[in-house]
Amino acid sequence: MTVQPIRLFGDPVLRTPAVEVVDFDKELHTLVKDLWDTMESEGGAGLAAPQLGVGLRVFTYHCDGAAGHLVNPTWTALDDEYQDGEEGCLSIPGVYLDCRRHLNVVASGWNMHGEPVEIEGSEMLARCLQHETDHLDGVLFLDRLTPETRKAAMKEIRQAEWFDGGVPTIKQSPHSIFGGAV
Repeated sequence: MTVQPIRLFGDPVLRTPAVEVVDFDKELHTLVKDLWDTMESEGGAGLAAPQLGVGLRVFTYHCDGAAGHLVNPTWTALDDEYQDGEEGCLSIPGVYLDCRRHLNVVASGWNMHGEPVEIEGSEMLARCLQHETDHLDGVLFLDRLTPETRKAAMKEIRQAEWFDGGVPTIKQSPHSIFGGAV
């Protein structure tokens, strides 16, 4: 097993947009394996490369009976339905809050061999695909919370044993859920 340490909230790599993968090589295969092993070890539904300190557009997922990885992913909402539900993040341990996401999405990209992949997801899988793609854009689920919920989340984070006291950054996602600034 190649379990790697997960970068925590406050690490600048989590706020830096990842670059597209151009080489589908042995290093990419190793990254996907490291992502998978770390995600499974931590019991996560997904894990993005920036969470391991790697600024490439790659993530793994394992939820709602679906498992795999996507390289250079994009997603599209299949309709105008939304879901509100509890969301957490391995980079923000112990913090679980209601977050609004699209209910049904389709994500596409490539696998580690450069072959096209498309996955359609609803509910938890849709949430996971959106959450992990956000990581690749330097966006955290905290950025999607209402101002009141975000304030409560930041208080909880500042009190967490793992938090190092850095100044948090809040970004606006390029994939707006609310039709404008969040």
